[in-house]
Amino acid sequence: MSTDYTASGRMRQKQRTRDQLVAAARDLIATGSTPRVEEAAEAAGISRTTAYRYFASRAELLVAAYPETGAASALPDPAPADVEERVAAVADFVIDRVRVAEPQQRSMLRLSLDGRPHELPLRQGRAIAWFEEALAPLAGSISDDGVHRLALALRAACGIETRVWLTDVAGLEPADVDGLQRWMVDALVRQAVASPPA
Repeated sequence: MSTDYTASGRMRQKQRTRDQLVAAARDLIATGSTPRVEEAAEAAGISRTTAYRYFASRAELLVAAYPETGAASALPDPAPADVEERVAAVADFVIDRVRVAEPQQRSMLRLSLDGRPHELPLRQGRAIAWFEEALAPLAGSISDDGVHRLALALRAACGIETRVWLTDVAGLEPADVDGLQRWMVDALVRQAVASPPA
């Protein structure tokens, strides 16, 4: 989006137009589509030319339609002391977010698989940092690199990629996907405590 364009003249009207485009994109995403700018423009009743003033590419539009979180931590306050409880709390948070925003998550995954840059919201590593924070009690028994590797494994277990495979390939129902992802997280933590990652 052009900052100069939206920051000058009729800013409220421009914000409403941008919001309409984002809402239309979210509606299209909810149907399983990965909309182009012109498709969102048509759905919003806005001209293509106007839409491209706000979003120069499909990636920009989809990033705007992606549900963001400003959460620096996924742990409850106060955070439990037990590492398994801490990791379970973060896993629940991540799994729930992925399930609720699954259409948007799938769109970001499609863009990622198309060779899009790592600046996409799906690829910014927030969940990895949340898991590393949850694993802090293991710092004395597992190296920093081991904690990072375990956080990567935990993120992989509860991310959209695993959810898509369990749903589309394995044919599991959403509740079964949630349960299996939580079981994988528990198994990874127990294994890491018994045998730290190399």
